[in-house]
Amino acid sequence: MRRLGVGGSGSGGDRPLRAQIVVALVIGLMLIAVPLYLWRRPSASDQAAPDQSAPRSSASAAGTVPVLGQVTLDAGRVLERVRLSNAQRVKCSAGAARAGQEGSLCDSLPYFEEALAKAIRENADCAPKTGKEGTINHVLTVDFTQRRLHVFPGASGGWKGPQARKATECVKRALPAPAWDSIPHQHRFYSIAILATYLPPSAAPPAAQGGVPGQPVFE
Repeated sequence: MRRLGVGGSGSGGDRPLRAQIVVALVIGLMLIAVPLYLWRRPSASDQAAPDQSAPRSSASAAGTVPVLGQVTLDAGRVLERVRLSNAQRVKCSAGAARAGQEGSLCDSLPYFEEALAKAIRENADCAPKTGKEGTINHVLTVDFTQRRLHVFPGASGGWKGPQARKATECVKRALPAPAWDSIPHQHRFYSIAILATYLPPSAAPPAAQGGVPGQPVFE
């Protein structure tokens, strides 16, 4: 209209329109920019997360340090209460009243030898309370025919009598029930002996376990 010469003089008519357009553009940019800023702005919890993880990692690292010295020390203080000789094959035969073989001529019974040694160690409290060192010769008889076990004190032990029999009875009760059909054997009757040396309460533990020098004669 200005080019045609129609309308008011000057540019007073289009200035309000131009101002409105500018204001509308500014408002539109603000409506777009503000949500984008709020959406991409890092939250306070994200900024604090690294600071909180640092002490946790250090605390967990401190908690995983093994206390090896205490475990080793405690394990080293375990005192030995009874010392066992190697299992001796006293007899193997066709029956309790029959003559047979002994020693290396008899086949070994690892199941009963290990069970007897374990039962003796676990029942050291049943030994006589004399305050002195003593020995009991634990003799285990195995009868495959009658499927019966019996434990009694042999003559080679230093302790005999009712106190020694009480200790062997404890050992017998601690023996597990054997699966007779699954134990290989060549004879029907066996006699096995283990000489147990009971240490007094104040005795220091020996350097190592093992057989007693000089095998005793079992009866």
